[in-house]
Amino acid sequence: MNFIKKSFSTILVVCTIGILVSSCGVSKSLKNVPDVSNYSLEKPERIKISDTSYSTQNGFLNKNKFGQWELYVKGNPMQLGLATGALTQELFHKQENALLSKVDEMVPSKTKQYLLRKFLAWFNRKMYLNINEDFKAEIYGLAQYASPKYQHIAEPYPRILYLHGAHDIGHALQDLALVGCSSFAAWGNKTEDGKLIIGRNLDFYAGDTFAEDKIIAFIEPDKGHPFMSVTWGGMLGVVSGMNNTGLTVTINAGKSKFPLVAKTPISLVTREILQYASTIEEAIAIAKSKEVFVSESIFVGSAKDKKVVLIEVSPKNFGVYTVENQNALVCSNHFQSAAYANDEKNQKHIVESHSQYRYERMEELLEENPKVTPKIAVDILRNKEGLDNKKIGYGNEKALNQLLAHHGIVFKPEELLVWVSANPYQLGEFVAYDLNTIFKKKSERLLPKQLANTSLSIAKDTFQFTTEYIKYEAYRTLKSKIEKAINQKEKVDLQLFKELQNKNPEHWETYYFSGKYLYEQGYLRAALLEFNKANTKEITTLVDQENIDQYIRKIKRKIDT
Repeated sequence: MNFIKKSFSTILVVCTIGILVSSCGVSKSLKNVPDVSNYSLEKPERIKISDTSYSTQNGFLNKNKFGQWELYVKGNPMQLGLATGALTQELFHKQENALLSKVDEMVPSKTKQYLLRKFLAWFNRKMYLNINEDFKAEIYGLAQYASPKYQHIAEPYPRILYLHGAHDIGHALQDLALVGCSSFAAWGNKTEDGKLIIGRNLDFYAGDTFAEDKIIAFIEPDKGHPFMSVTWGGMLGVVSGMNNTGLTVTINAGKSKFPLVAKTPISLVTREILQYASTIEEAIAIAKSKEVFVSESIFVGSAKDKKVVLIEVSPKNFGVYTVENQNALVCSNHFQSAAYANDEKNQKHIVESHSQYRYERMEELLEENPKVTPKIAVDILRNKEGLDNKKIGYGNEKALNQLLAHHGIVFKPEELLVWVSANPYQLGEFVAYDLNTIFKKKSERLLPKQLANTSLSIAKDTFQFTTEYIKYEAYRTLKSKIEKAINQKEKVDLQLFKELQNKNPEHWETYYFSGKYLYEQGYLRAALLEFNKANTKEITTLVDQENIDQYIRKIKRKIDT
């Protein structure tokens, strides 16, 4: 959520203009509700079996032994929304609080919070015009269980509608500093049995609380294909999922211009693909029919087509990327299709960000593992080193495993198998689910039961039991403490910087933080020493590198004069 603070001056300007010219459109948006006259709005009875198990007429929620919540719901759009809301209401409130409390943390000023709310209302004024009516009805049902705590932000329905664009809005306001996802696929002679295998990390981070309660959702709509997705409370869109025909979708953000209006959230584009497509051609047709407001790569795998493609969408461009005479495809956070070959923003992003580095690391690991299996795919997602196995510090965004992922996931579409990581990060078990058995015909009332196929689960990463992991977790806590003190202009004991470096010695940031603090305190020679140490490490982006180089030049000028 750092985008709120970093981009607030932009928000204030855009908001002021927007309020002046579009108040009518904002009012219509906030007052709009979908036509739900054909649905029963009666809330379902929820039966509590235990603190971790609930059921309704149309579904159940159960926490498995790996700490993951398994949700199964079926019915028409309103039934899906109401059942999901009834079953997950505590998780829904927790996630809504995790996201929206960040606003209070990053923007403590009540005046600025007011302006931020005005901006979001203006920014989202056309979103409702670009969303499938069935999805709006489903969100309306879900919104009946929204937290009453945030009425001051917006009424439940428009508020939950807006939260479905949280990924896109974060993207728009910060160009995805929150997200650095990595995806790959292998098939044919690149896998042990020739069948398609897809792996991805979703590195969307909105605080530790946000990542605590993953929901593995199994949705059986009255129209379209049943499907599974990895989600969180209050989210009906799809960021990673597979349907019962073996079509898979994941999303990887690209470089975007700042949009002036929200249209279709990308997670609802992928939800529609998953629910209504069974082939790559059908997926492309759905994506092409939508107006989006950020740039995104939609990684689509297909059991029927036995291959994968990248559908690359942006507000003013559309491309499809596939590989010829190869049996592997990788995707990070830049576009690869011919449609974006001359896109200056995309080319600049390749040079300045860590996207190309992770892309090359995936290629390197696939080359090292000529016959991919689900276990090898998991090992790749868990990899914490840089190119040539270089130690680059735990949590470095150049790593595939940045130790902050919401989830890692592996698909085997032709067998309808999927593995989803349990906490922490991608280090817990990768829990297996078999869609062949999960979507069999159910009795009239769904009874809670474990949906995971424990015999196929992939074991925990032993890294979480090491001294290095314990030190990394301590590093994260200490880093947060130091950053908070610096932001509040407080004095920091210099010994804390030494502790930070000892806990994660290969990460460039540990030296950058101490260098910056020493510089601001006037200890120029000591600061120069720290910046020079940072320069010996693997620095994440070109912007970070230039920032360090600028400090070094300024210090040298001051010392020489």
